[in-house]
Amino acid sequence: MKLSTRTDIAAPQDFVFERLADFGSFERDAMRRGVTLRRLDALSVPGAGMSWEVGFRFRGKQRQVLTDIRRYEEPEFLEYAGVSNSFEAGLEFVLTELSKTRTRLQIGLDVRPRSLGARLMIQSAKLGKGNLERRFQERVQQFAEDIELQAERRARGA
Repeated sequence: MKLSTRTDIAAPQDFVFERLADFGSFERDAMRRGVTLRRLDALSVPGAGMSWEVGFRFRGKQRQVLTDIRRYEEPEFLEYAGVSNSFEAGLEFVLTELSKTRTRLQIGLDVRPRSLGARLMIQSAKLGKGNLERRFQERVQQFAEDIELQAERRARGA
């Protein structure tokens, strides 16, 4: 199942990419929500090859996902890949500079089942795809608004 959306952000492309590549911030947010994270790589700078083991509860069961960064092309492209017992997923972020202070963010999520149970779950999710797409768009829009606020704060502080 594929979901995609795009939004324009009132911030420079470099700043938006910097926010997308702030892995420490994402790790802290995840742990505050009860997600367990374990870094698997030894890279000292962000880039392709970074990987994590992620544990979380979903639908009453503990789940494990191995996630890694497949492509890291600053300041335009970031791609994650994840695999669990039931699913494989890919997440792409594509940034396009519209002007010095405006960036278009395109996000694509592709989830593929690896088991019969997962295939059934995807089929039932497709029945409510309109709702999923709306919620996906809302979360991306909220993330874009947060980046705009951070860019405004940085501009005022500079």
